[in-house]
Amino acid sequence: MIEENLGRSLRRLRTQQRVSLRRLAAASGFSASFLSQVEHGLASPSISSMERIASALGVTLAQFFTHAEDKSSAVIHATDRSRLSMEWSSAEVEALGVLGSGSHLYAILVKLDPGGMSGKHPRSSPNDEFAFIYRGSAVLTLDADDHLLKQGDSAVIPSGAGRRWRNESRRPVQILIVSARPAR
Repeated sequence: MIEENLGRSLRRLRTQQRVSLRRLAAASGFSASFLSQVEHGLASPSISSMERIASALGVTLAQFFTHAEDKSSAVIHATDRSRLSMEWSSAEVEALGVLGSGSHLYAILVKLDPGGMSGKHPRSSPNDEFAFIYRGSAVLTLDADDHLLKQGDSAVIPSGAGRRWRNESRRPVQILIVSARPAR
């Protein structure tokens, strides 16, 4: 299960790139102590925190799943999805499709329980994103503006825009997020 492999995946990505905890701490904005706790399974980071760590390592959150599970596939059955539970965020993230390190397209399903959020503050992504509210409703803070999105609504979020998701309803919400590296 990915929860058990999260710390190992972080350590593997970091050591493959020959990045010390201190250097990763400087690049991600977290302390080396916090990153060590994540590697040892003693800390549960938020979605936003995991995105910052992945970005500092030059990978997306979806690619992080690939490294955690050591696999990628063109077909992923619902029962075989890699899942990552994030206690702090009251969230679960599922990898819906990762073609490998050379791909520019990644898809995840974010599930937020009532009161759940992606992070304390809006954070930007280096990728362009398309978000679709598959089930429930969520508030998207995009830069400084709040937008209530209901089932069937969607949003296009350009790279660099600060965004944060939160579930202010009494029911779980599911958000499909497809991200792509911007054209260079």
